[in-house]
Amino acid sequence: MNQVTPHVGSPLHTFTQLLSSTRRGARPARLPAVTELRSRGVSRDLLERAELVVAEPAANAVLHGRVPGRCFRLTLTLDPAAGRLRIEVSDARGDLRPTDAASDPLSTTGRGLALVAALADHWDCVPCPPSGKTVRAELTARPTWSSERAG
Repeated sequence: MNQVTPHVGSPLHTFTQLLSSTRRGARPARLPAVTELRSRGVSRDLLERAELVVAEPAANAVLHGRVPGRCFRLTLTLDPAAGRLRIEVSDARGDLRPTDAASDPLSTTGRGLALVAALADHWDCVPCPPSGKTVRAELTARPTWSSERAG
């Protein structure tokens, strides 16, 4: 008797790093994220979108979510079989919830999460016990179109 063996997909790859909750900590959040994703062989499109999506919540964690003496956490979870990447940035302040647009249309700040919304398939903000919050974004690899299919 033949039995169908269930297909076991590729394992999830998780990367987590604590980063300094200072202005110097925000920029370096992109570097380990890009290095990790490159080592996992993600597509260029997904890598470029992820770099921008990591940068915004990391900057917000430093500027708005900072609690002296507390770090912020970057977590990447890659599901290669589904072509999906989840980015999570957790900070220590849960009292400020991000919004996706600036309240003042003439303001020169407050548009970063609109960029996240444009680049991610989905994003949200959830409590991170005991007192913080986590901004999550999910990105899915976009199909690559060959010249044969386009013509």
